[in-house]
Amino acid sequence: MSRGGRPWTYAGWLLLTCLACWGPAWAQIRYSVPEELEHGAFVGNIAEDLGLDVSQLGSRRFRIVPGAGSRQHLEVNLENGVLFVNEKIDREEVCELGGVTCALHLQVVLENPLELYRVEVEVLDINDNAPSFPWHDYVLEVTELAAPGARFPLESAQDPDVGNNSLRTYRLSPNAFFSLEVQTRTDGSKFAELVLERPLDRERQRTHRVLLTALDGGLPERSGTALITISVLDANDNVPTFERPSYRVSLRENAPRGTLVIKLNATDLDEGTNGEVEYSFSGHAPQRVRDLFLVEPRSGQVRVKGVLDFEKASLYELYVQAKDRGPSAVAVHCRVLVDLLDVNDNAPEVLLTSVSTPVMEDAPSGTVIAVISVLDRDSGENGRVDCVIAGSVPFLLHPSYQNYYTLVTAGPLDREAVPEYNVSVSARDHGLPPLMTRKTLTVQVTDVNDNAPTFVQPAYTVYVPENNPPGASICTVSAVDPDGHQNAYLSYSIVEGQIQGMPVSTYVSINSDSGNMYALRSFDFERIRNFRVRVQAQDAGFPPLSSNVTVSVYILDQNDNPPVIVSPVPSNGSVATDVLPRSADPGYLVGRISALDADSGQNSRLSYQILQATDPGLFSVALYTGELRTIRALTERDAPRQRLVVLVRDSGQPPLSATVSILLSVVDSVPETLSEFGDLTLNSDPSPSNLTLYLIISLGCVSFTFLVAIIVLAAIKCHKDGHSPRTYRCPALTCCARARASREDFEHSNINLQISAGNKVPTGCGEAGPGASQNYCYKVCLTPESAKSDFMFLKPYSPLAPQNNEEKKHHQAANNANLSAAKEGHYGRSGRREHGFHRGVRTGGHWLRKHLLWTTGHHHA
Repeated sequence: MSRGGRPWTYAGWLLLTCLACWGPAWAQIRYSVPEELEHGAFVGNIAEDLGLDVSQLGSRRFRIVPGAGSRQHLEVNLENGVLFVNEKIDREEVCELGGVTCALHLQVVLENPLELYRVEVEVLDINDNAPSFPWHDYVLEVTELAAPGARFPLESAQDPDVGNNSLRTYRLSPNAFFSLEVQTRTDGSKFAELVLERPLDRERQRTHRVLLTALDGGLPERSGTALITISVLDANDNVPTFERPSYRVSLRENAPRGTLVIKLNATDLDEGTNGEVEYSFSGHAPQRVRDLFLVEPRSGQVRVKGVLDFEKASLYELYVQAKDRGPSAVAVHCRVLVDLLDVNDNAPEVLLTSVSTPVMEDAPSGTVIAVISVLDRDSGENGRVDCVIAGSVPFLLHPSYQNYYTLVTAGPLDREAVPEYNVSVSARDHGLPPLMTRKTLTVQVTDVNDNAPTFVQPAYTVYVPENNPPGASICTVSAVDPDGHQNAYLSYSIVEGQIQGMPVSTYVSINSDSGNMYALRSFDFERIRNFRVRVQAQDAGFPPLSSNVTVSVYILDQNDNPPVIVSPVPSNGSVATDVLPRSADPGYLVGRISALDADSGQNSRLSYQILQATDPGLFSVALYTGELRTIRALTERDAPRQRLVVLVRDSGQPPLSATVSILLSVVDSVPETLSEFGDLTLNSDPSPSNLTLYLIISLGCVSFTFLVAIIVLAAIKCHKDGHSPRTYRCPALTCCARARASREDFEHSNINLQISAGNKVPTGCGEAGPGASQNYCYKVCLTPESAKSDFMFLKPYSPLAPQNNEEKKHHQAANNANLSAAKEGHYGRSGRREHGFHRGVRTGGHWLRKHLLWTTGHHHA
């Protein structure tokens, strides 16, 4: 600011130089500004001078970084890019050594992209300090024997200003005896010497007073005065003499206090006190020199008094005077130049100018993490610094500009492996011994969603008992994601699919947070035994990543289906009736109780036992086959009606059971009627495979040929026993068998089944095809061991066909009744088809079942 308060336009001169063409941008700019400007004074529009967009200064984090140990004298207005004075600048304080040039070194940093500018602001001196003397009154003793031309150095005035504003000259008030001569030191500073112009006569005038004025060269000119009182002494005609007028010594910086710099020696030819010499600093020795050095008065030794720092000053100029102790002693002077030798006493300084952390883990190689500046205040080799990174980390240091380095990534980063790096930057100088500084920079790695969830198990197998309650938990799936924060938050879901034509979401559900799976329905082992579900785990990253796992659910069978008795079928809804010939021998096969259990395994294994009987000792039932046989022969004392209750029980836990009541009528002869134990079970499952059909036809042909041979042999045997063709003694089985018959074929067929339970000749007739004009009847004669036989023997039988319409109608009604009974036994409860007696043959991936209808004489499935 000017004295009137208006802003100065001190833009000085501007230098803008491009210093590097790669990496961050580097440039240097220079301003000039006078000292003592008030806060807010305009320095220059730095944004305009650097060609920057003012609107982006805030977003690019535009800032000024002062030099090490400096205060923030300058600041930038981010709204208009103006560089202004933030704190009043005192040039004498900033540049205490008083050099001609005084400058503030600043660093301007911008990010996104990174740009660095070196700003040098020269502080121009103003004449704000007047010259001043250490003392306002000064007494100078001069012997009266002093010859004209004698010189007397005077106390120097001090002016902290520089250049034209510094001390320019001295002026002496007019007098008749003394004149003033101004001398210049090697550093350009001025000092005055009083020159005797005329001999002094103490007897005439004992004292002389002159006014010494120090003037600077500033505008306006400033001055300082000191009153010099000259006391005329009596004669001491010999003065001390130094060996040399000037001395030069070298001294290491940081020399401890008391270190001997030099021992001066001055001789005085006088004797006594006039020959005793005392040493001291000359009057014009600067105060800074007096603070750092001392002169022992008696010995003339110059020693270190303060801390010598080569970085502050490398040369000191000392003026020492010697004066005897006699009256009217005259002081003589010499100059001592002390050269300081640099010592490696300053460790390098590592400064983080700009830090961009954290860094994304997918950042490419060469991404700038930080800008580092290294400074060593020493000089020469002591100030040359090498900067390296300690340890093995994926980062590199690139030298950029002078003592600036950029820390960049040198390879891929993986937050899951190392989430944070402590980068140790070491700076070592080339001094002896070398000094090192280490600074640790913490670089945090920001997570990127680069890892898909992983399930703990590659697959899950779950066993669920059937009849489970809906909503029951069946299992828990778990996945892990090594990413962090939102990228590791997992949600679980069911992948869309179908199970038996229904969406999988109607069978199971899953908790999206915990991974718990729940059954949405009660499973039935008899309907579905296993199914698979695809579960997906997806993280919350962007873009989200996911993985799938298969959950195999197996339904475990429970004993939830009681046995169902298929044969015999109760005739009146509660009791099955049948006849028993009185002539039955012990072991006579009355019939077989047939039952089905929809469960599987042990739950479907059935056992039979007689629960109640009119005569418990008359009948027995096979435990696993259900064959009902007589234990002994019937007698006249046995009741004509025998009532049995047979219990059928499965092997489940707890076991389930069913009972059937059978009423047997003991008769002398067995009529040729269809036995109540008869059962016709046909498989209505159509075969989708031609291979199965061919297999059935082949088996049918082989069986038919075998049966024909057996029938012929049986007929010959029966004929030899002397019986008529219509009368048989052997238990016979009349059977109609059909493989792979559909339900529709069975309903529309014209099959007539007649089963007789006596020892007489039972006949079974089947009409082949609807409206068949011939009946084919087969009879099988069994051996006495036929109760244990696994075969069925058939023999052709041809009963007389009905002769009139009445007989035909009666015959047709019998056929329909038998057909209804067969259908009732063939289809079980709930509309499900249940087979009473069957043998399954696995061929070509299909089941071939032969359904056999057994008579009272023998039955096998």
